[in-house]
Amino acid sequence: MAPPPVSPIPKPEPTWPVPKLNIRVDDLSHEGAVIFFDSVRPTKALREAVLASFKWLYTPETVPTYVESILLVLRSMDGVAYTTGTHTHKEIHFSLDHIKRSASRAHNEIMGVLVHEVVHCFQYNAIDTCPGGLIEGVADYVRLHSDLVPPHWTRTGGRKWDAGYQTTAYFLDWIEEQHGRGIVQQINACMKDRKYHKHLFRDITGVSVGKLWKMYCAHLDGHPIECVNTADSSEGSDEES
Repeated sequence: MAPPPVSPIPKPEPTWPVPKLNIRVDDLSHEGAVIFFDSVRPTKALREAVLASFKWLYTPETVPTYVESILLVLRSMDGVAYTTGTHTHKEIHFSLDHIKRSASRAHNEIMGVLVHEVVHCFQYNAIDTCPGGLIEGVADYVRLHSDLVPPHWTRTGGRKWDAGYQTTAYFLDWIEEQHGRGIVQQINACMKDRKYHKHLFRDITGVSVGKLWKMYCAHLDGHPIECVNTADSSEGSDEES
């Protein structure tokens, strides 16, 4: 009788350098604060957001280790959230009023915003020269792949590939569908210690970002066009929009 099959030994989970996580609440009686603590466990939520950022932008060998702490500040303010701080100590300010407005889907919205903002704690920005729309698009790309898409998101085209947020996030996702997963990791890595340049997408995919955007918009319109490798063609090789 043949011996029973041997199950493969599962690979161990990577050890990621999760920084110290802190929280400050300016008004515990605010309805948004009550909803927040009823919806998530702060340490677990922040840790999951950090791990999502690492998973989609880095490998255990490339993940940055300079962030020592992340402070989540829950307070009443306009808008949704923003990230500030120093190179080593980050602060995420999250609107309690927005959490209150999102009560019907609080858990997913809280986690989606946390993932987006935590990405800003770790992503590279081409020495402060990266287009703001690409910065925001990468953050929403991670949110997209963390299955935290809010109901108002749609795939849209338009004039600008770097309109930011979900517009750019879906564009980046489509680029990976065409050219292979890991493109966004490569884009992020290329912005670690060099300034942004318009050939970045062409260097990675062989196609200029302008051409990619035209192809993406045609895809959305139901009229796909053939990819032309602009690394070997002068047509549109330096297109930006």
